[in-house]
Amino acid sequence: MTYQHILVAVDLSEESNVLIDKAVKLASRLEAKVSFIHIDVNFAELYSGLIDINMAEAQHQAMETSREKLDKLASYAGYPITHTFVGSGDLGQELCDTIGDYQIDLLVCGHHQDFWSKWLSSTRQLINCSPVDMLVIPLREES
Repeated sequence: MTYQHILVAVDLSEESNVLIDKAVKLASRLEAKVSFIHIDVNFAELYSGLIDINMAEAQHQAMETSREKLDKLASYAGYPITHTFVGSGDLGQELCDTIGDYQIDLLVCGHHQDFWSKWLSSTRQLINCSPVDMLVIPLREES
């Protein structure tokens, strides 16, 4: 099978470069499209008590910051990036919706190999819901 559209899920850290490098290398060999996605936390869902800030404005600012960082990663890629998506909410749902809407056939994501990731892994959530093939890149802690 050849992949035609690869979606790279990034957390906007420097480790995202590892995922981008692998995805671009694969895409260039297959002449595939590459898109990036980052899912922000939905602040309104995190706090339900009284708080004196404008949640919509805070969410908008966070998404704008994420968009800027995603644009820098797109420049770093050195390969044509078809789409850059910034969303918020449930990671699995947002990714699955994007995969379906944009005919994605490979999802690339990272997985930290540390103590906390054994208990709190977003990659495990994606494995259980992804409708397409996944390439999971191990992200090891630097010694």
